[in-house]
Amino acid sequence: MRLPSIVIVTSPTRYQSLIARWGTKGQAKFRMKQAVAHLAIGNSSRASRQNTGTATQTVDQADAEADFAMYEYENDQYQQTVEQVRTEVDFGFPLTIVERRYLPTYEFRNAVVVVVIGPDGLVANTAKYVGSLPIVGVNPDPQRIDGVLLPFNIQQVRKAVDAVLKERANIRPVTLAEAELNDGQRLLAFNDLFVGRRSHVSARYNLRWREASESQSSSGVIVATGAGSTGWLSSVFNMTKGVNSWMGSDPVNPLRLDWESQSLAWVVREPFASRFSQANVVAGMLEKNETLVLESLMPEGGAIFSDGIESDFLEFNSGSTVNIKVADQQARIVVP
Repeated sequence: MRLPSIVIVTSPTRYQSLIARWGTKGQAKFRMKQAVAHLAIGNSSRASRQNTGTATQTVDQADAEADFAMYEYENDQYQQTVEQVRTEVDFGFPLTIVERRYLPTYEFRNAVVVVVIGPDGLVANTAKYVGSLPIVGVNPDPQRIDGVLLPFNIQQVRKAVDAVLKERANIRPVTLAEAELNDGQRLLAFNDLFVGRRSHVSARYNLRWREASESQSSSGVIVATGAGSTGWLSSVFNMTKGVNSWMGSDPVNPLRLDWESQSLAWVVREPFASRFSQANVVAGMLEKNETLVLESLMPEGGAIFSDGIESDFLEFNSGSTVNIKVADQQARIVVP
């Protein structure tokens, strides 16, 4: 019989991404300086006419040095946090560190708790793969990361995990959105789902909601959870507010949903009305046990994205139908 395990989820830092791309620290640093110098050519050319070209180049190179130093600092801070967390959550159980890229294939069957070392987006990404396991979010750098989903620091993480192990933790459920294709493929979203095209070309589809149905051409459909209602969806309300102000209409207050809300908000982006497309059914609330149905009319390039992550997507081309609803699975976030 295998012992229960504690899983720590990590994400590559910007510094690690640079090294992975260019091979060595020296090469990464050189490439970064080169990129800054290239961008500065236009500025230097204009500045030279004012006899300040040399000073501009010096400042740009100094900025490149400062940026790279910041990347190194962030990486050092993050790696120190990972090592400290490993020490703090040593309760005698097997301990596994899983990088973000392995989340879709990792088997969490024997885990009892998942510790996520920020940023916030990593918690959202992790929640879709861990089922009902409690998630303890750790903020690796409170001075630079807001940490809405990362309520614990290094000094608090052991107490939080211990509370989970003793079944005494305060856990806040978070509603997820679910997209299921007619071929059985399924995708969850912590913040939002996007149905549309991988490019900026208009998406074509049939939409069915409650008793209404119509063919549409748009920039895609956003479906937001309570956690995501302050994200991408809020930009739609900002646009609406600006247009209403311009037209002299009453302002529209942004929609805010609780994380626990068993509702999803959906909206069609930039719907286009023509002889072949309508724009009458463009927004609504999707309640528990209701379904929003979209049928693709796109021969290629159609996609369903989860939380804006391009690696989290399903193809949505002609012949595909997707049912979108409130997921039965909920994320379980440990809070103080």
